Amino acid sequence: MPITLHADKNQAGKPLAHFWSYCVGAGRANEGLRANWQEQLQCVVKECGFKYLRFHGLFHDDMFVYRETEGNPIYNFQYIDDLIDRMLEMGIRPFVELGFAPDDLAGDKKPTFWWGAHGVPPNDPGKWAGLVRETVLHWIARYEIEEVKKWYFEVWNEPNLSFFFRGTKSQYFELYKITAQTIKAIDASLRVGGPATSNFVPDDRFAGDTEDTSCHRKETGAADLDALEWRPVWVNDFLEFCRQNELPVDFISTHPYPTDWALDAQGVSSPCTREVDSTRKDLELLRRIVDASPYPDAGIHLTEWSSSPSPRDFTHDYLQAATFVVKSNLESAGLVDSMAYWTFTDVFEEHGAGDTLFHGGFGMINFQGVVKPTFHAYRFLHALGDELLCRAPGGVVTRDRRTGRHTAIAWHYPREMSRSVPASFHSRDVADRVLGMGESEALTVELADLKPGVQVLVETLGQGNGDAMSAWKSMGQPDAPTREQTRLLRQAAEATKQEHFTVDENGRFRLDRTIAPWNIVLIREL
Repeated sequence: MPITLHADKNQAGKPLAHFWSYCVGAGRANEGLRANWQEQLQCVVKECGFKYLRFHGLFHDDMFVYRETEGNPIYNFQYIDDLIDRMLEMGIRPFVELGFAPDDLAGDKKPTFWWGAHGVPPNDPGKWAGLVRETVLHWIARYEIEEVKKWYFEVWNEPNLSFFFRGTKSQYFELYKITAQTIKAIDASLRVGGPATSNFVPDDRFAGDTEDTSCHRKETGAADLDALEWRPVWVNDFLEFCRQNELPVDFISTHPYPTDWALDAQGVSSPCTREVDSTRKDLELLRRIVDASPYPDAGIHLTEWSSSPSPRDFTHDYLQAATFVVKSNLESAGLVDSMAYWTFTDVFEEHGAGDTLFHGGFGMINFQGVVKPTFHAYRFLHALGDELLCRAPGGVVTRDRRTGRHTAIAWHYPREMSRSVPASFHSRDVADRVLGMGESEALTVELADLKPGVQVLVETLGQGNGDAMSAWKSMGQPDAPTREQTRLLRQAAEATKQEHFTVDENGRFRLDRTIAPWNIVLIREL
């Protein structure tokens, strides 16, 4: 289908909040003490405009925050101070994830991840409350209350999944209760929320106090996944619990990955990828749930999101992941307050280090500092204005309220792909096959009533233009590139195609061309 975008300078616009750049994710706190992590964070703050950062492991033992001597708590905030000091200096605030349990508060010592997270309920609620209280009071003393009021406090991460929280729904709700009450006792205007649960599901596996895996078969036996009723995990129960206990809920958080892993009758887990519009539909449902709840003014912060929740999905390194990011965000505009891409960097070690240069890591920048197409996706989105002038299938036109300048984005998500971009596990075969799908479409962008002689920049992200994977393959896919090869990869990955045009004497700019499958085109009035 041809993509046609049109706008003129004098037409009325609608507000366009940049919810995509409000928050971004990272792996764990300790990784943030490294030079390459910090360099990459500075890059995405500058180029993509991120305002908040969320990560795991704030209270993990490698941050040395909490230990006990003869049963008495000892606090040490030096590592946390160094990390948050550097973040604030870069212009990005913490979206605080309170977790996991430090070793001396973990009753079950069976760890999660390579780095040994304690995904268990704290064994002493009073000492947990003390840890939360002392941490927040320390931050207020260090950064002052007016700064800390701008932060968010999220209780735990994906407590519905046993490897993150080997407890029950009721235990999580009680943990939320004591944590929220502790924070609000310090200052009622501090913002707290949850339940930070995982992807939507189409069955009742999480309806009880613990997961019932037999419910998975509703999904594995379905002829049409899209005909199932996909619902957020625990959100309704959480809101009802908070209402009954008169607890504060400043925001709802959950993680709407467009995927699921369900067990069949033989107990074999198989991944599924949902329809291409599943993200927008999930956000619409969340909006309706919150609006109809006892907390209609609560924010909605989706504190993790990507095309899949796997740090070994080769699709993350490919062009189509970027197109999915742009399409999903722009088609979901106005529904929620933030949707945090997971993650900004491949400095990420849940399963240890990646085996190859491009190993399918979550990041929009790889370990060596080579930007991926998803980096450009967020950079392009950040360039948009704050007023929406035109929305059409495959594109938008915006205007900056302050400068009056126009910016448009067009994307080509091929009609042959009816799913969210599918994951590519174990090899790049699926990613390569998806990249080859589709045919070019006609693209027309027309802007009227501009100032004659003004320059317009047209920037294209596509295969061979700002695409790190293409550059790497042309080198022969070296797993251990030389310093010179790494320099050339960084250079090629940043090199989107850029063309300059001039607005004609009648104040009109018109672009007529074809757009290749998975390409993204940014048009900016300079």
